[in-house]
Amino acid sequence: MAESYLYAGAGMWRGGSLSGVFRQPVGRGTWEQPKAGLPDPVSVHTITVHPTHPERVFIGTQDGPYVSNDHGANWHRPDFPDHVQIWSILVHPENPNVIFAGGAPISVYRSDDRGEHWRLLSRPVFAERAPMPFTCRVMRIALDPARPDNLYATLEVGGVMRSRDGGVSWDDCSDGLVELTERKPHLKNRQVSKVDAEGMLDGHAVCVSTADPGAVFLACRMGLFRSADGGTRWDDMEVGRFSPLTYARDVRPAPQDPRRLYACLSVHATGDTGSLARSDDLGQSWQRIDHDVTPTATLMQLALHQRDPDQVYGAARNGRIIGTQDGGKNWNEYPLPAGCEDTYAVACG
Repeated sequence: MAESYLYAGAGMWRGGSLSGVFRQPVGRGTWEQPKAGLPDPVSVHTITVHPTHPERVFIGTQDGPYVSNDHGANWHRPDFPDHVQIWSILVHPENPNVIFAGGAPISVYRSDDRGEHWRLLSRPVFAERAPMPFTCRVMRIALDPARPDNLYATLEVGGVMRSRDGGVSWDDCSDGLVELTERKPHLKNRQVSKVDAEGMLDGHAVCVSTADPGAVFLACRMGLFRSADGGTRWDDMEVGRFSPLTYARDVRPAPQDPRRLYACLSVHATGDTGSLARSDDLGQSWQRIDHDVTPTATLMQLALHQRDPDQVYGAARNGRIIGTQDGGKNWNEYPLPAGCEDTYAVACG
């Protein structure tokens, strides 16, 4: 197997002294911070390794996406039409030349040449359900490989939206999330707005598994949720039956086994602990897997290796990356340099 790299990204929104993208070769070395071609300072919100060309890496920043063709050693800003924050990047699972990016304010972009040239697909406008002191952002985009024109995106703080035409137009499909809070009062949660459904609308990640046709999985402030009908009606997966930590920042299917889901679970956005959980039955049951390490902050994102199922990593908000390279037999910490107080992203490949 070709050499793999572990990547981490830190932002600069909470006043941390150090932000940017970091990398290290898997299994050897320490963190280095490549800066060639990047703005100074740079706030990194997401990292994506191209699944078929792992030397090609994408980051989302406060000024659009940046691309590297040499495993993150050097970067350049592609032909991108706007100066917006980018919070999510998705490589099409069936056509790796096609890449989507989600921004703030809510916007979706597309590239048809592996990320060198981009065009704006849509700027969806929805009624503001839970007013927040920051601009609503597209935190994750997912595509249904069985129906490649069907895309889903989750918004912070705006719930979930759905496209049936490849991302050109979008519908708000958050009514089911609001309705769920009315059926289950314990899901009511508001911290900033005056809306009881604020917690359910605080979306962080969305994914689709080929092992569960037509279903969509959502990670949000109130836990993990599943829609069996493409986002119209939502059901609580009740992850609290298996974990005392239920604040969910990420959910992803394993590239090698679509019945296996991984999730990041914590206490709240700025908590003092977190955990990585795995389900081998599409979310019907969960178990904690990050043994021998104790995250001391909210786990913000997880990373799964496209070619090596033994590699799993999680990014704690306070700059501590945890991970296993042997399928969970051993876990290690890979602390970033001091000052990374807003670590949002982790990736490997």
